[in-house]
Amino acid sequence: MTVRVPPDTLAAILVAAGKSVRFGRDKLLETLGDRRVISWPVEAFLSRADVACVVVVTPAGDDELSRALEGALPRDPRIRYTRGGETRAHSVRAGAAAVPEDVAWLAIHDAARPLVSQALIDRTFAAALAHGAAVPALPVPTTIKEADGSRVLRTLPRRALWATQTPQIMRRQALLEAFDRCALPFDQITDDVQLLELAGAEVRLVEGESRNLKLTEPVDLDLARLWLNGR
Repeated sequence: MTVRVPPDTLAAILVAAGKSVRFGRDKLLETLGDRRVISWPVEAFLSRADVACVVVVTPAGDDELSRALEGALPRDPRIRYTRGGETRAHSVRAGAAAVPEDVAWLAIHDAARPLVSQALIDRTFAAALAHGAAVPALPVPTTIKEADGSRVLRTLPRRALWATQTPQIMRRQALLEAFDRCALPFDQITDDVQLLELAGAEVRLVEGESRNLKLTEPVDLDLARLWLNGR
């Protein structure tokens, strides 16, 4: 499915401000195939005619890492850089502020999801255009318990549970207004479209992809290499 929209309609915000604590080293500078991890999602969005710019949100307070991330990417006038904040929400807000005002739509994507496909971006953008906001997701395959410490409170109905991915696509103005109206501390915002949910906006799910995995631990990079090699 190809989304037919005018050029320069969409800005991608690549959230690269994390500390890679569980990975043990900066995962975005690891090698995947013939390039660095950070290069894969950046180039996926740069290849699209509907993308006006890619904003890479780098870690606050780590000049060396920020320079390394910039050095791993091509010199392209559509790439912009901004520093992140103390939480994901702060970083996303900084990224949104760096987007030109005439760009109507945002695609917020984890820089640590290197294998995002054009088909996934297309169907997420199509759903966002139709409904205002959309997020790819996969059904949760395991039974989930809600607990108080170690005491089980209840079993959640699995048919209603979805594990979200990125890119999460929404109108830029809707996100900025949701930030202004957010009643929760930003450290409680763990998902970008959660801000829109809190503002009462409609958010739709689209089918995610298993290969669109997020690199959290070294074994995830091994799995990404297997996906890349078609195994």
